[in-house]
Amino acid sequence: MSRKNEGTQKTAMREMMKNYLKDTNTNVRDGADVKNIMRDMMSVLLEGALDGELDESLGYSRYDYKNKETGNSRNGHSNKTMHTSYGDMNLAVPRDRNGEYEPQIVKKYQNTVTQDMEEKIISMYAKGMTTSDIESHMQDLYGLEISDSTISRITDKILPLVKQWQERPLAEVYAVVFMDAIHYHVRCDGHIVKRAVYIALGIDMDGHKDVLGMYVGENESAKYWLSIMNGLKNRGVEDILIACVDGLSGFPQAIEAVYPQTEIQQCIIHQIRSSTRYVSYKDIKALMADLKLVYAAPTEETVVLK
Repeated sequence: MSRKNEGTQKTAMREMMKNYLKDTNTNVRDGADVKNIMRDMMSVLLEGALDGELDESLGYSRYDYKNKETGNSRNGHSNKTMHTSYGDMNLAVPRDRNGEYEPQIVKKYQNTVTQDMEEKIISMYAKGMTTSDIESHMQDLYGLEISDSTISRITDKILPLVKQWQERPLAEVYAVVFMDAIHYHVRCDGHIVKRAVYIALGIDMDGHKDVLGMYVGENESAKYWLSIMNGLKNRGVEDILIACVDGLSGFPQAIEAVYPQTEIQQCIIHQIRSSTRYVSYKDIKALMADLKLVYAAPTEETVVLK
């Protein structure tokens, strides 16, 4: 786009920068000089926005005392160091005398300009969006151009936290551990493929639930579950009283190889689903009523079918 067609805002900014460079006798020789100028501009913009925010909070602008309808007033500024991609910058944050003003543009304990954006990027990444999807999303919603490498650098911050969670110590004994896999379609190398997410949910001896681990594999197999059992053993789980699983072939043997005293309980939902396969649809309702009596009965002898 030629300069003739640029907007009035950009024209004004160009003129402002021209005067700034001239009045301050600033020479731009390399990228470092550009960063310093950008940092100073960001500081001025943020301070101006914060002053405007305080005006809105108080209900009157500086020196406009005739419109003042509050007992609160300005009380100078406090200095704050902000970390930015252009380097550290000092920011003068305005204060009010009653301490009622809470900055929103740069929050009270925020120490980086990119903190909010990083949280948004990590949130989108956690929901399964690719780096290119996030890049397009940030551009569409916020008008920000963020490269794939920058997004990857931000999302990489959660990897140590994930690893720490995956390797954390566990309780010695769990009353019940539910183990199952959920299958998802995911994008991998430009193709949509199915992946199995293995989940182990434990209930400790105090009745508290805890997700012991989540693992991703190509498909569900007893061999992979065996490696998960060994992982739980290495993280401190000495015994599992009851393991609730589905009917995957070889699954009970994989559990018994690591926890030989564990009682295997096949998930009731899976058993019900297996039972309904052999019944026509018109008889399902009657069958479910009978199955409910079976699974709700305290002993086999007390079951009375209709």
